[in-house]
Amino acid sequence: MHAFVLGLGLGALVAAQVGPVSLLVVRSVLRGTLAVGLAMAAAIGLVDLLYAMAGVAGAAPLLQIGPLRLVLGLLGAGVLVFLGARTLWSAWRVRLGAETGDEVATPARGFRTALAATASNPLTIASWAAVFAATSTAGATDTTAGTLALLAGIGLGSCAWYVVLVAVVGAGRRHLGERALQLVDVVAGAGLIVFGGLLTARTLDDD
Repeated sequence: MHAFVLGLGLGALVAAQVGPVSLLVVRSVLRGTLAVGLAMAAAIGLVDLLYAMAGVAGAAPLLQIGPLRLVLGLLGAGVLVFLGARTLWSAWRVRLGAETGDEVATPARGFRTALAATASNPLTIASWAAVFAATSTAGATDTTAGTLALLAGIGLGSCAWYVVLVAVVGAGRRHLGERALQLVDVVAGAGLIVFGGLLTARTLDDD
């Protein structure tokens, strides 16, 4: 139980950091439905769980290979920039009154988008490896059962944080007009592009 609770806390704390995925979730819930947001929360929790598993399995040293780290970093940055550009384009189309029905997100599309956005920075595997190194001193990963409980907690904690975010955003969206929604689109799109640029710069610097 100790390892599971620790994992819940770690998953929620990591997820609570403001980043490109948070912007994408807020924008998608405001433009879509609560079901879309919940699907995205599930996708984020799944990727965090898989990356944490990769970290504990010892995949982090692979990311020290220069060419591999460079390719993964640039690929992830490209995904974020693409999602940001698509969001900005959507805001422009709405402004022109040219939005079509197939541009409204569905839970399945939201799940795929969140999956791509969250997986866009595989370098976080190294971060999870560091987290597990730290938790090992607390005895949370001394046994297989403890490790599995910690991993389960991380996935559920990450998902739970975004479920809360979805609920809060969903409760407040009725008070927002179309102009405010367009502003959210612009901020989210620009933010994704900025995060993509920062990831590119960090990847090139590390290389």
